[in-house]
Amino acid sequence: MLALTLPLSVLNPQFLSLGNLTALAISAALLGIVALGQLLVMLTRNIDLSVSSTIGLTAFASALLIKEHPDLPIGVPVLLACTVGLVCGAFNGLVVSYGRVPSIVATLGTLALYRGIDAMMSAGKQVAAGEVPAAWLEWTSAKPLGVSLLIWISVALFAAAGFILGRTRQGRELYASGSNPAGARQIGIPVDRRVLGAFAVSGLLAGLVGALWASHYGTVDGQAAYGLELTVIASVVVGGVALRGGVGTVQQVALGTFALLVIENVLTLVRVDSRYLQAVFGAVILLAVSLDALLARRRSHRRTV
Repeated sequence: MLALTLPLSVLNPQFLSLGNLTALAISAALLGIVALGQLLVMLTRNIDLSVSSTIGLTAFASALLIKEHPDLPIGVPVLLACTVGLVCGAFNGLVVSYGRVPSIVATLGTLALYRGIDAMMSAGKQVAAGEVPAAWLEWTSAKPLGVSLLIWISVALFAAAGFILGRTRQGRELYASGSNPAGARQIGIPVDRRVLGAFAVSGLLAGLVGALWASHYGTVDGQAAYGLELTVIASVVVGGVALRGGVGTVQQVALGTFALLVIENVLTLVRVDSRYLQAVFGAVILLAVSLDALLARRRSHRRTV
């Protein structure tokens, strides 16, 4: 990050401008919440590819509801988005934990399924910012103590997740379920329930981000958050969370998310075509996974020696 940001801040002072840093922090808050759910899933030695479709589906559903019923309290479309996200995540978890379908196959299927439902619901139309009540757009623009509400929500969720993973029995069982599933079952840990719970929470957080996304960006269509799953996975992996399960912390997710968005921001400011970002994120994933595998082999070699 320093190698990228220090030269750029000299060549392009816009990087350190208040507006750019604020936008970067808000993007990190939204992406970080989704990455937090991905962390829980990856700790169980699984992966959730459907998060972007869940965000798109819940964003359009919540925006459509408030458009058609503008007198509803703001909490109602947010609750709808969270509920839909929870159902999507729980379905993923059931297919993986009790259906014994590999997570990469199951969530690849639901990625297409949820996006298809979103496409049928939107039917090529969009909910524009001018079609929803002003209160729907304003609540995520609030700045308690001068800081965006989106950032406060993200900080609160990260703090809660850090406490649960580090200080509770459920958190320790989640790590054990991914580190050694067979051993965890032998000592009585309900591995299948922990996997189901991880997917359900991942879906819930994606649903929450869907509502936040719809309010923050205003205009929503059937393509909202399209392709975001690669960015989410890259941000988690680059932070040091292991694909082999049982390894990862919320601090790593926070750093990985911010680092990835800094890379994206730097490339944007130097006018690199946005179409190349996916290639960069793919390369980041390959590099992070390769380094992780190399370090794991070295640790294993040292133990045997």
